[in-house]
Amino acid sequence: MKLELKYGTTNIAFDVIFKNRKTMEIAVEPPNIITVTAPIAIKEEEILKKVESKGSWIIQKLYSFKHMQYRHIEREFVNGESFMYLGRNYSLQIELVSDIKKPEVNLYRGKFLVKASNKYEKAIKKAMEQWYRDKSLAVIEERIKYYSRFFNKKPANIKIKEQKKRWGSCTSKNELLFNWRCVMAKSNALDYIVVHEMCHMYHKNHSKEFWELLALVLPDYGVRKEWLKDYGVRMDL
Repeated sequence: MKLELKYGTTNIAFDVIFKNRKTMEIAVEPPNIITVTAPIAIKEEEILKKVESKGSWIIQKLYSFKHMQYRHIEREFVNGESFMYLGRNYSLQIELVSDIKKPEVNLYRGKFLVKASNKYEKAIKKAMEQWYRDKSLAVIEERIKYYSRFFNKKPANIKIKEQKKRWGSCTSKNELLFNWRCVMAKSNALDYIVVHEMCHMYHKNHSKEFWELLALVLPDYGVRKEWLKDYGVRMDL
């Protein structure tokens, strides 16, 4: 469902997604994508009122995106190209090795070192994605173990998935699912993703109680969340 309202001199057009939840959530993504997730039975007037109340924040976010390189980077997987890991950029170095069956990826002396028999882009991309998946699982498991002191529930399982529009999710059975790109984020932003999903083991929605629990563990969660909104678009292959 698409709605629109005028805030000052700006037209705010947005998509509405209805879900079985109690609260509304507004997301603003580059370059100008506004999405409202709302309870199924809510009235249109209430949605418009909520968006209007956040009008200043929405316009500020849209303005900030104009000064960002928000477009998806077309990767070429060539020497010198930059890739993120835990918030830092590392350059790619491809070393041709004739007797290797498939590309091998290592983070070595401040560079992504890829050993491959040729410079076939798809094979190198596949190998790098697998490297990120493996690292994501290892790092996230370690961070869950670290933050487990704040929770008396344990995840039923931890999985790394392909998730285009989510950093993570928690199933009804308390399985925690994470986007393999998470490990590209800087450490405190990654911790926000981890703790966010751990809190969903107790509260399946974004209720007041959910945010209160998150604030008990990460009082500065707002700053970490903003970093993901501003830089998350760059976290991809």
